[in-house]
Amino acid sequence: MNTQAKLTRCAGFAAVVLCLASLANAQTVEKKTLTLQGAEQVIAAAKAEAQKLQAPGGVIAVVDDGGNLMALERLDGTFSAGANISIGKAKTAVMFKKPTRFFEELINSSGKGRTVMTALENFTPLIGGIPIVADGQIVGGVGVSGAASADQDEKLAIAGSNAFASETAMGGDPVPVVSYWEKSKVDEAFSKGAVLFDASDGRNYMVHASRREKPGQAEIHTKDADVIYVLQGAATFITGGEAIDAKTTAPDEVRGVSIRNGQTRQIAKGDVIIVPHGVPHQFLEVTDPFLYYVVKVR
Repeated sequence: MNTQAKLTRCAGFAAVVLCLASLANAQTVEKKTLTLQGAEQVIAAAKAEAQKLQAPGGVIAVVDDGGNLMALERLDGTFSAGANISIGKAKTAVMFKKPTRFFEELINSSGKGRTVMTALENFTPLIGGIPIVADGQIVGGVGVSGAASADQDEKLAIAGSNAFASETAMGGDPVPVVSYWEKSKVDEAFSKGAVLFDASDGRNYMVHASRREKPGQAEIHTKDADVIYVLQGAATFITGGEAIDAKTTAPDEVRGVSIRNGQTRQIAKGDVIIVPHGVPHQFLEVTDPFLYYVVKVR
């Protein structure tokens, strides 16, 4: 075979290969996949919504697009059967590509109830299952069971699904979740002193609605800096020096009976003070009540 014939044959073979490759590409599509990081983000967003709604419990389950369990978290106070129910809701949302509310209402509606559907395997037609969508593709499902009501189950699941973003779940930069508390919830938190935000979604800060009615112990936070804003009242506040009879009372937390050689300040409404981590501090001679925000930054 001469050189020209060989070149012609090679060119023809290359054209066939390129044609087959093009045909193969035309018959496939890029598929989005939910990662473990994405599943954990969904659970974190659902937990944040549970905290906002003050849900008494709940189990949050996340499955992939095949209905396989990826992540599950059970909040305190949830009944034991909640895990299986939440998984079933998540699987049903994925299998049928619809929120599970559709099926509960369909089965319960008069005149067109489809009770035979309840015999389907792995079918849980209960409100609280939502598909997770990325770039128009269903990549998984989230199910919640055991909150105060079916509607609250669904609100937690929707919050989890809405927090999902393809750039985050596929390993990109996280998309921040906005947290909000209306005035009545803030007032309620200050009435007893409570944590507004506990960093459960992995952020490096917490927000406390703090209340004091009497002096406190000397405190040392070994990892957290305190940013304090006084909302109401006044107090004598000591910082620095040495904590007396200091003992570890919890991870990264130390308490003592008093402070020696610290700096004394009078702080009152409108004042802001920042206490770096590792610095002893103590509230003395507080008014009743003494209310203040604390942003803990780690």
